[in-house]
Amino acid sequence: MTEERITETTDSAGNTHTTHTVLSDGANRSGGTNWAIILLVLVVAIVGIFFLSQMNNAEVAKDNAIADAADQVGNAAGQVGEAAQNAGNAVEDAVAN
Repeated sequence: MTEERITETTDSAGNTHTTHTVLSDGANRSGGTNWAIILLVLVVAIVGIFFLSQMNNAEVAKDNAIADAADQVGNAAGQVGEAAQNAGNAVEDAVAN
């Protein structure tokens, strides 16, 4: 907040002298501190975005690994089914002959 004080003094000869005094509470500072805070917030935001994207990539890799494992289990089950079918056919052929 800025305050202006005006003081008028009259001497014994009748001359009037006026004094203007401006008082400030220090609100008009340079913006260096503000720029440093803005830069700090920007750096923190960039680091946060980087870490979030890395965590997202890890989640995608985990999901892909689980999907691949499930696919391999499905293929193995198919192979077991084919082996059982072949064994059943072999038993039928052995019984028939």
